Amino acid sequence: MHRDDLSMEFVRVVERAAIAAARTMGQGDRKYADQVAVEAMRTEMETLDMEGVIVIGEGERDEAPMLFIGEKVGKGAGHPSVDIAVDPLEGTNLCATGAPNAIAVLAASEKGGLLNAPDIYMDKLVVGPSSRGQVDINAPVEDNLKAVAKALGRDVADLVVIVLDRPRHEKLIAEIRRAGARIKLIGDGDLSAGITAAVVGTGVHAVMGTGGAPEGVLTAAAMRCLNGEIQGKLVLTKPADQERLKKMGIADLNKVYGTEDLAPGKNVIFAAAGVTDGNLLKGVRFFGEGVRTHTLLMTTVPHQVRFIDTILAKDDPNVKIRF
Repeated sequence: MHRDDLSMEFVRVVERAAIAAARTMGQGDRKYADQVAVEAMRTEMETLDMEGVIVIGEGERDEAPMLFIGEKVGKGAGHPSVDIAVDPLEGTNLCATGAPNAIAVLAASEKGGLLNAPDIYMDKLVVGPSSRGQVDINAPVEDNLKAVAKALGRDVADLVVIVLDRPRHEKLIAEIRRAGARIKLIGDGDLSAGITAAVVGTGVHAVMGTGGAPEGVLTAAAMRCLNGEIQGKLVLTKPADQERLKKMGIADLNKVYGTEDLAPGKNVIFAAAGVTDGNLLKGVRFFGEGVRTHTLLMTTVPHQVRFIDTILAKDDPNVKIRF
């Protein structure tokens, strides 16, 4: 299958996951919302002409019934080898409560093109193209904010930084406020936030704080397509984390992972479909004669960013399409 054909097939995969999740919106059951998204994504993926392997998924085989790390997906041997990272529903709480910015996400690359990141925390710093190469995750927060402001030709007071609203970020929030920047606290979805920071005109200039390392790989795939930058450092929160890293051959706990460490592939594909309305994507809309989805599809080769507005009409000769 031609790479462009495969990228368009991934659009269908995230669309199906988004539609399944959107049907549960506001029902208050985050686990069920995630479950139906996983099942829809897995079912659709089986139809693709690829020999796919999940490198970022729902967890280890004993933790997840499908889309687990190492699972083979697609039609198998004889088709292109593809490493796949998925988050069938980023923002399970957002979907369960009907809040903005829930998305269904998939990233893919050639074999070895996406880091098999451990399912632990990662301290992250995400900035857009103008600030790429100007920040250092090991530097003080104030220094990084000054660097971003300088790169953008504005004052620190004009910056907006997204931070997950968690008790662990108390110190970080205080440092950002002390530096004079403004903060947008979010309840969930730091991957969606990272994409927003890398797109000019969204009013967001950086994402800071600790989130999941697997989401860091997905963010890196998006940054490869958007020319933004992510820097990340693994964070150990329990003794079992150290053992997991040792098994994966990760010895340097202080290593700073850059965008190309996390997503080194030459041919990176990133697809995300809106579940609920957000900053970049509209959520799934149901109407009497079909379903409407809004999807972001990005590739590094060719370097393209597409916003795809799709109407999945009912199979009925009397259906009328409205724009």
